[in-house]
Amino acid sequence: MVKHDNKIVPRGPIGVFDSGYGGLTILRDLRNVLPGYDYIYLGDNARAPYGTRTFDQVYCFTLEAVNKLQSMGCPLVILACNTASAKALRTIQQNDLPVSEDPSRRVLGVIRPTAEYLGTVSHTGHIGVFATPGTIASGSYDIEIAHQCPSFKTTGHACPTWVPLIESGKADSDEADILVKVEVDSLLKEDPEIDTIILGCTHYPLLYDKIKKVIPEGVTLLSQGAIVAQSLADYLRRHPEMDNRLSNGGTCCFYTTGDAQAFGHLATPFMGHCVEAQQLTI
Repeated sequence: MVKHDNKIVPRGPIGVFDSGYGGLTILRDLRNVLPGYDYIYLGDNARAPYGTRTFDQVYCFTLEAVNKLQSMGCPLVILACNTASAKALRTIQQNDLPVSEDPSRRVLGVIRPTAEYLGTVSHTGHIGVFATPGTIASGSYDIEIAHQCPSFKTTGHACPTWVPLIESGKADSDEADILVKVEVDSLLKEDPEIDTIILGCTHYPLLYDKIKKVIPEGVTLLSQGAIVAQSLADYLRRHPEMDNRLSNGGTCCFYTTGDAQAFGHLATPFMGHCVEAQQLTI
């Protein structure tokens, strides 16, 4: 228990939400950097993918998931999903949290920390973004990068085949090599001056080695997990009032709106260890 706003409230875990499996790459790095905290992961597999959903659908689904995690005791929720971060985060932060029963709870995303990091790595100021069609169409990376680094040029490139490829267990296949090279060549043809590429979908780190193999020497490839984890560590240092509300047992629970056994099987490559999940309704 901890005292907050003159009320005694229980400490709680960090909630990590994604439309499916991709957010597990964020969770993995969060646990590597901040292993002492408790975590709850929620994948909305029953309604995935979010990439082709409308803004209103993604917002409604994401808000339901945030509310569910908060009802499970999470004072802090990370939207470990680029589509949810792009289409729902701002509305939840500005409209929903202030009128909730506990406005001091926080919801954070993955796009802003990634954009903030770019200034430390890019020399040409030409940034490429691989992401789902929904994230690219939202323009969220263009907006956030322009805010953080006004002189930078951003070229977004949608890769609609990559998530289905990964979730079908073919991330290590020859087919993956072909599809990766097609998209890399297409992006760099559009802007040959790109020196930094963001993997703007949390599934894509499973293709990291294949992408790295075909990009030119000197081009930096950024995977979001480590960036988001370091950003959260810094956030908690700057906000001890939130840090004090988090429980410290080192536990991690997995939930899915889909089939729990299937989730555990497909989640294993993302986490690097066996995963047991429970099914729930949100």
